[in-house]
Amino acid sequence: MSIKTIMLVCTAGVSTSKLVSNMRTAADDRGIEADIFAVSPNEADGYLSSKDIDVLLLGPQVKFLKDQIQEKVSSKNIPVEIIDMRNFENMNGEAVLDKALEFVH
Repeated sequence: MSIKTIMLVCTAGVSTSKLVSNMRTAADDRGIEADIFAVSPNEADGYLSSKDIDVLLLGPQVKFLKDQIQEKVSSKNIPVEIIDMRNFENMNGEAVLDKALEFVH
């Protein structure tokens, strides 16, 4: 199984770094190789042009960017999904990882 690259786009607050940490732990516990990281909306374009992203997750606070980001990545066939508010609030790394993996081929 190849490494999965999961990018979270959010306002880059402390909470998202905790969620990323919980997702990494969940991936490690399952033996899944994953590059999971969070960036701000302003940083997203740079990462999209320099990395092969498997799935892009939007924090609930930036869900209004979904259409705009989907348009940017349409030619790259990158799924764009919004993180469930409850899972985000609970920092449920396992559930968010499960959701991301649903879209990774």
